[in-house]
Amino acid sequence: MGKRYFCDYCDRSFQDNLHNRKKHLNGVQHLRAKRAWYDLFRDAAAILQEEQSKKPCRKFLQTGQCDFGSNCRFSHMTEQDLEKLSAQVQGEQRLRELRQEGAEIPPGTIENWLEKRAKRLSVAQSNSALPEKPTPFQYPPGWPPLQELPPSLRAPPPGGWPVPPGLQWG
Repeated sequence: MGKRYFCDYCDRSFQDNLHNRKKHLNGVQHLRAKRAWYDLFRDAAAILQEEQSKKPCRKFLQTGQCDFGSNCRFSHMTEQDLEKLSAQVQGEQRLRELRQEGAEIPPGTIENWLEKRAKRLSVAQSNSALPEKPTPFQYPPGWPPLQELPPSLRAPPPGGWPVPPGLQWG
């Protein structure tokens, strides 16, 4: 059968010889897939600059879809998307400036995050005036009647499943 070449960008393989490899590496599909891969790692500032230089895509703004997709030469970003991207760029610039000034940025730890989360939850619970009642279990709409469901999809009985005496797990 011979050697096969697997292209990680295109997620396909083919017989490895000079002609096939050259044809594939210069092909439109491969070049688009490679560009899409590297675009995932571009700087937010570069993306913002590129998107601001493009005109908005009329078809995308009207219908929410564009036949050209990621190959469209017009921008598919809304004003809100551009504002979010601009805020992200400004945050990255501030972070870069702080690092250049020599200010230490403390790394976030899981303990800090858990403490903040516990405080937020306690404040949220103290602010709620009504005691929380557990919501009754409801099957999703469109499911078959309860009798036709397999046991694994049925709701547990109130109080949980009975445990037979002498049952050992493991």
